[in-house]
Amino acid sequence: MSDPAKVRRHAERIRELVASVVRSQIKDPRLGMITITDARITADLRDATVFYTVLGDAAAQASTAAALESAKGMLRSTVGKALGLRHSPTLTFVLDDVQNQVKHIDDLLTAARTADAEVQRLAATSSYAGDAQPYRVDEDDESTEDESSADESSAGESSADESSADGEPRGGDRR
Repeated sequence: MSDPAKVRRHAERIRELVASVVRSQIKDPRLGMITITDARITADLRDATVFYTVLGDAAAQASTAAALESAKGMLRSTVGKALGLRHSPTLTFVLDDVQNQVKHIDDLLTAARTADAEVQRLAATSSYAGDAQPYRVDEDDESTEDESSADESSAGESSADESSADGEPRGGDRR
């Protein structure tokens, strides 16, 4: 197992090498407007995956994939020599369909915004399903509770006003 920092450095170096070789050495007419976006390599440095995008339609993508497949041997030998590893990593090319993913996510976000706007519109014109006071309150219970709490508060005040024979106030209020 290799150090993760070493693996990252090798992956970045593979990306740079493949991009420069594709730009300068591969003269295949099937190669379209290609951009090498990322490269990943396994921890044992034996297998590398190179991600790329192609500007154009599906036919341009297919022809670029065929051109990369035919140039895989030359790319592998160039990468192996430049990295100086005991074993040259095998290269696998994967079409990175970032643009399709971005379009899909944008469509999902647009649909979510539309649904949110519809919910906001419906919420603005709607009212609550129940009453303003959702709990049932008996008028008798409410009036008796008010009277009993008033009695307790007045009783507490009268006992606090009384004082003991030695001049200290009685009850819970000590000053």
